[in-house]
Amino acid sequence: MFPLQRGRRLRVNESIRSLVRETTLSPADFMFPMFIAEGENYQSEIPSMPGIFRRSLDLTVEEVKELFALGIRAVNIYVKVDESLKDNTGKEAWNPDGLMQRAIRAIKTACPEMIVMPDVALDPYSIYGHDGIIENGDIANDATNEALVKMAVSHAQAGADFVAPSDMMDGRVLRLRQGLDAAGFQNVGIMSYSAKYASAFYGPFRDALDSAPREADVVVPKDKKTYQMDYANRIEAVKEALMDVEEGADMVMVKPGIAYLDIVREVKNAVNVPVTVFHVSGEYAMIKAAAERGWLDHDNIMMEQLMCIKRAGASLISTYFAKEAAILLNK
Repeated sequence: MFPLQRGRRLRVNESIRSLVRETTLSPADFMFPMFIAEGENYQSEIPSMPGIFRRSLDLTVEEVKELFALGIRAVNIYVKVDESLKDNTGKEAWNPDGLMQRAIRAIKTACPEMIVMPDVALDPYSIYGHDGIIENGDIANDATNEALVKMAVSHAQAGADFVAPSDMMDGRVLRLRQGLDAAGFQNVGIMSYSAKYASAFYGPFRDALDSAPREADVVVPKDKKTYQMDYANRIEAVKEALMDVEEGADMVMVKPGIAYLDIVREVKNAVNVPVTVFHVSGEYAMIKAAAERGWLDHDNIMMEQLMCIKRAGASLISTYFAKEAAILLNK
C-alpha cells in the first residue's frame, strides 16, 4: 500500500515503461485487406477510405512486395467484379480464370512467402448484394454452402494459404473443411469470420466493392441481419466461435474491432485457436476524417487503437492501417 507501493515508479521514463510494457505491436501482427480490379496499371482511390485503392493485378503485386519488405506477412484479398458477371448463383466465384483466382496466383508467384487469405462469400458476385443465394425471399443456407465449397476449392487450387469465409452461413466451416480435404487440400487453413456483426461500420467497404444489398425484381432481404449477428449479443459470439472451432476452423475472427473489444476478450478466453480482429473500414474512415479536420492526432490514435485491439486478445489484426503502422514501427 501507499507509500510503500508507488505505481509511478514504473512510469518515470520511456525506458522503464518499455521494460514493463505488457503488450507490444510488430508488423507481423497485421494483415492488410486489398481490393483488386481488372485492368493494367490501374488504381482508383476509394473516396470514403483515403489512402486505400482498388488496384489492377500488376500494381497489387508491387504493393504486396512493399508490404512484405515492411514485415507484413498476410493479405486478405477482395475483388471488384464486373456487373456483367454477377448473378444469383455466384458461379463466377469459382471460375478458375476469375479475377480472384488470377490474383492469388499472381501474388504467390511474386511473393511466395506472403500468406494469402482470399475472402469467401458471394456478395461481390451477387446481383442482389447478399452473401448467399436467394430462394423464396431469403438466403438459402445449404445451397450457399455448396457454392462456398466450390469457391474455396478454387482458391486452394490457385494457391491460397487460408480461405476466409465471411458469409456467416450455418455449418459452412464444416462443409469447407470437408470439401478442401476431399480435394486434397488438407493443409489449406480456414480463418472463419465467426463473430461478424450486422454493423453500420462496413459502409466504406461496400462502396469499395459495390456489395451492399440492393433493390431487386424479386423479394430479397433488405439487409444482412438474418445471417450477420445482432450487435446487442455477447454470449452468441462465443457460441459461434466455439462451433466454428469444432467444425475445423484454424483461426476465428471478430468483426468489427474497436467497438467490440469486449467480444474479442470473451472469444479469446473461450477458444484455443488464434483470434483475428478486423479493424474495419468505418473505423478507419472515422480516424482519417477526424485527422483531416485536425480533431485527432492521426498516428497516435491509429497506434493506440491497434495496441488496444492487440491488448484485448488479438493474435492478428486485419487493418487498413497495416502499411502506415508498419512504417512507424520500423522507424
